[in-house]
Amino acid sequence: MKITLIAVGKTEDKYLIEGIEKYLNRLKHYINFTILIIPDIKKTKNLTEAQQKNKEAEFISKQLNPTDVVVLLDEKGKKHSSVSFATYLNKQMIGSVQNLVFIIGGPYGFDESIYKRANSSVSLSDMTFSHQMVRLFFVEQLYRAFTILKNEPYHHA
Repeated sequence: MKITLIAVGKTEDKYLIEGIEKYLNRLKHYINFTILIIPDIKKTKNLTEAQQKNKEAEFISKQLNPTDVVVLLDEKGKKHSSVSFATYLNKQMIGSVQNLVFIIGGPYGFDESIYKRANSSVSLSDMTFSHQMVRLFFVEQLYRAFTILKNEPYHHA
């Protein structure tokens, strides 16, 4: 299985980039994982919220294949503990999913077309975080999930 994280806009803060890279290097031992960055939409002052979400959706949709299992990182999504998220990933692997794609939307969330394309959604918290921080939290939780599946000592619960 391959896992892809699609995110809108680049990460700018050095500490977040370093944290993401730390977990990317660790994940190499467990899974084929890539992060794909969709460029920020330019000249958003002239766009409505809906227009901006629609433009982001166009870019996101171009990255998706019909067979991809798409999971939105969305505040209204299913909440998991770290252990249940690991179990979810394991079910995807056992279910012969070839490409599992997680998506972090732009500042206003997702266009309706992306919600319709998604197979499911996951919430990382009831709290709101910057999209840049969510990337770090997600890659850390992905790494944690694989250490749980391998019964490695990283996760202490």
